[in-house]
Amino acid sequence: MPPPPPLLLLTVLVFAAARPGCEFERNPAGECHRPPAADSVTCVDLQLRTCSDAAYNHTTFPTLLRHRSWEVVEASSEYILLSVLHQLLEGQCNPDLRLLGCAVLAPRCEGGQVRRPCRHICEGLREACQPAFDAIDMAWPYFLDCHLYFTSEDEGCYDPLEKLRGGLEADEALPSGLPPTFIRFSHHSYAQMVRVLRRTASRCAHVARTYSIGRSFDGRELLVIEFSSRPGQHELMEPEVKLIGNIHGNEVAGREMLIYLAQYLCSEYLLGNPRIQRLLNTTRIHLLPSMNPDGYEVAAAEGAGYNGWTSGRQNAQNLDLNRNFPDLTSEYYQLAETRGVRSDHIPIPQHYWWGKVAPETKAIMKWMQTIPFVLSASLHGGDLVVSYPFDFSKHPQEEKMFSPTPDEKMFKLLSRAYADVHPMMMDRSENRCGGNFLKRGSIINGADWYSFTGGMSDFNYLHTNCFEITVELGCVKFPPEEALYTLWQHNKESLLNFVEMVHRGIKGVVMDKFGKPVKNARILVKGIRHDITTAPDGDYWRLLPPGTHIVIAQAPGYTKVIKKVILPARMKRAGRVDFILQPLGVGPRNFLHGLRRTGPHDPLGGASSLGEATEPDPLRARRQPSADGSKPWWWSYFTSLSTHRPRWLLKY
Repeated sequence: MPPPPPLLLLTVLVFAAARPGCEFERNPAGECHRPPAADSVTCVDLQLRTCSDAAYNHTTFPTLLRHRSWEVVEASSEYILLSVLHQLLEGQCNPDLRLLGCAVLAPRCEGGQVRRPCRHICEGLREACQPAFDAIDMAWPYFLDCHLYFTSEDEGCYDPLEKLRGGLEADEALPSGLPPTFIRFSHHSYAQMVRVLRRTASRCAHVARTYSIGRSFDGRELLVIEFSSRPGQHELMEPEVKLIGNIHGNEVAGREMLIYLAQYLCSEYLLGNPRIQRLLNTTRIHLLPSMNPDGYEVAAAEGAGYNGWTSGRQNAQNLDLNRNFPDLTSEYYQLAETRGVRSDHIPIPQHYWWGKVAPETKAIMKWMQTIPFVLSASLHGGDLVVSYPFDFSKHPQEEKMFSPTPDEKMFKLLSRAYADVHPMMMDRSENRCGGNFLKRGSIINGADWYSFTGGMSDFNYLHTNCFEITVELGCVKFPPEEALYTLWQHNKESLLNFVEMVHRGIKGVVMDKFGKPVKNARILVKGIRHDITTAPDGDYWRLLPPGTHIVIAQAPGYTKVIKKVILPARMKRAGRVDFILQPLGVGPRNFLHGLRRTGPHDPLGGASSLGEATEPDPLRARRQPSADGSKPWWWSYFTSLSTHRPRWLLKY
């Protein structure tokens, strides 16, 4: 390219002198967002209420966004967004995103120097939180540009979320002289629970780990401890079990039982207990002691011994999490009346996402889509009984009506596995809590007890392969501390016995003639109208009661294979039943006439539960701008609070 003419070059130089260049990007108003100079600056106290829990106490002006006073910061659209992000995203990514934004709006100042937040923290959050912005049709905020306002670890960045994790990282030393196998039978605060779970996972690192499935509405991690011979991996033919406590914040016995169970499994494994070693070597166990840590805080403030029925039950949004799942049972009853239509793996209805869905509920559903759970139990309080699906009556007007699933026999076996070895559930004393269930053997069909919709157990059964029961651990929802050891003694054997039930029935691998696994193949059992599907590795687990069963495996494009299976009454290990499917001579066929669902993608980020091609997401279509150029529902809120219209939040 020839050099520019001298006159043109002079013009460019004059313009550059009149308007300094911007080595960074300009904001939506065209202003250059240059960070404060690296040389000495004046640190001032951080005075933003929305950022009061940041990991530092001092900032400086001008900010990374060139704000020069607190008044300018508080009047900015960026600050207003951070203030309402919690409500806009319904608790998703809270408080992580707010603290990330604070690191830009009020940069950290130490020793007269400005420190910038780490780029990798920003990038990780953007990947995790982008779906939450997409769900409300909002663009990713420009001031959270990971390359513009953040820097690398090599350049001395800091983690803006360090305080969020810092209070939970420190270990709590056991009293001197106590062995590491010691279990403290006390109530655990959130921080104490996290420390115990992490310390337990550290002691048994070769068979345990902790991980988070998300956050509560108030930003607490939903922490899981997992036990497996290979933590973090799904092993071929190894069934997955989950136990969940504290779905109602004021029902705390289950929370403590799972904390104790985690410590017990670790200690007994290390001590060489053959039963526990066999269990952990053949089963992947996931324990979520507290699904509702926010509600627990409300209940704990009342004190142990409190036997209220409402305070702390809901989450921080005032939602009952065990009424917040999609109502698939109503749809099941309609589908069950039609021959040739599947009534299992029912997709989540599109209209469900237009209601108020708790972040805790979303986290559980995404967890269930990620891991092929076979068996589950939810631990409650308020009575002494084991209930099983369905929880919603076949006739909605009937408050109490026996409403069994097609797997009624198996659910009764699972429930009895817990109740039959529980000394108090079998106690026939007149003073026994929950005595009205004695004649039933302390188990009951949920809808026959009382009917409700949106329950977690029904959702497990109708949306996934997982069978879940509900265990009521006692009539006192928040028992006093001195009762916890006895509660543990009553429930320890029941918990272990129940988890071992995951090895009942049959298991196997479905593959083609070349040995390639066939995922999402269907396993049908004649006489039980509820199919399960194979995992990505082609393995499956079908919980079945003793007896003779006709089992069928089939998948699109393959011929079906039928086998006869006999399960003896005393058989305690799943029978191995593999299937090799042969391809059809012609093109793929619709392997079940009348299948009329291709569930759309949903905000959980998962594909259709049926594993088939999906239609375009109607929710996304509705988020497209209308012909008249109307804005999203949240736009009027921002324009009413600020003279600066944040067009950078619009996606179109």
